[in-house]
Amino acid sequence: MADLTFTFRSRVPAPAEAVYAWHARPLAFTRLAPPWEAATVAHQEGAFGTDGYRAHIRTGLFGPFKATWLAEAFDFAPGARFRDRQLKGPFAYWEHTHNFIPDGPSASVLEESIRYRLPLGALGRLFGARAVRARLGAMFAYRHALTISDLKRHARFAHLPRKTVIVTGSRGLVGSELVPFLTTGGHRVVRLVTGSERPTFDDGTEWVRWNPSAAPPPDVFARADALVHLAGDNVARGRWSAAKKARIVDSRKGPTRLLAEAVAAQKRPFAFVCASAVGFYGDRGDEELTEASPIGTGFFPDVAREWEAACEPAREAGARVVNARIGVVLSPKGGALGKQLFPFKMGAGAVLGTGKQWLPWVTIGDTVGALHHALASETLRGPANVVAPRPATNREFTKALGRVLRRPAFLWLPRFALRVLFGEVADAALLASMRAVPAALTADGFTFDHAELEPALRFVLGR
Repeated sequence: MADLTFTFRSRVPAPAEAVYAWHARPLAFTRLAPPWEAATVAHQEGAFGTDGYRAHIRTGLFGPFKATWLAEAFDFAPGARFRDRQLKGPFAYWEHTHNFIPDGPSASVLEESIRYRLPLGALGRLFGARAVRARLGAMFAYRHALTISDLKRHARFAHLPRKTVIVTGSRGLVGSELVPFLTTGGHRVVRLVTGSERPTFDDGTEWVRWNPSAAPPPDVFARADALVHLAGDNVARGRWSAAKKARIVDSRKGPTRLLAEAVAAQKRPFAFVCASAVGFYGDRGDEELTEASPIGTGFFPDVAREWEAACEPAREAGARVVNARIGVVLSPKGGALGKQLFPFKMGAGAVLGTGKQWLPWVTIGDTVGALHHALASETLRGPANVVAPRPATNREFTKALGRVLRRPAFLWLPRFALRVLFGEVADAALLASMRAVPAALTADGFTFDHAELEPALRFVLGR
């Protein structure tokens, strides 16, 4: 039986050598993995560009059915081509050629050609060929769009030296995407981690253990250029009690001040990008909120105030500090969208409360891009709303997600029901209205890949 083939091509505004180099850097596969596939590298052998380079990959390519791949890269032609093949996995046969074809002095064509056979012979081809081809189309459309976006974002600051960046929260929703973005761009990443977990292979980053109640290792800061601080107790995990609220505050205030003092001690140019939240503004109805808007009232504004104030030692010492007030990050891997996918797929999508409350959403890709911009741009400092330019109401979000998933979304959860289910979180997060806009980022020249909600949802969900 003849093999099946699949080819996907995109013109990339970068030379072939630069596109190849991007793919050759640490964590490139992690960066390219679509979020809906949940693919992770469990183990790696050898180094890219050398014989014997292999990756053990866990993936959910077939929906709920998890598959394990053993893939081997070979036939390396730097700047022009490399190939990979499946040694063990769900396909009867798989060979993938990555071609980097020059298209003038500053552009190229990225061409992906795959030859494959499905398991179960004619039966697998009859019942699986169309679904697999559709999934490959969605996957490579995502991969190429992300590659082009990343290369553009890095090219804007190509005149600057690559940085050594310390990252906390590197295994969280945002951090796990930011780290491979940085490594594929040629930056060096040092992870400050609180546990003893380490990968079983060299992932191209440095792992340094840190106790958040103590000063961070001074030698790490002495050889770094920047810090992105994303760590903090998960506000959405568990009901809020007095103890839970204290953990939320303490996990941000104390560690952030210790990190700010470590930055201040450098007494040289240093970029400190510290996560904050649009919760800074509180429940504000239809008021448009920019970084110049005053702080709101309530628990979230109190947390954000303490969090941002803890950066003061670094600011006073002359470091460039950016407080990234991050909105509702859209990713199927977690966060608000991740939690809503199952009920929406079951046809239980619901408008929350009146549905008129504004949702300051932003895709995971634009969140990572904004954090990189904050790291690199010498002119951005102070608070920066990391939200898409066009916020949506909860009702608009509910209807858009229903359309993208092709499921009804006509249910309604009234305010009292949400309070019973979620307690104080309902009023502070689910029902609060924050019509925040990214005034500081926009004024500083940052460009969003996704400004409209429905196309953003389709992109992150592969729909």
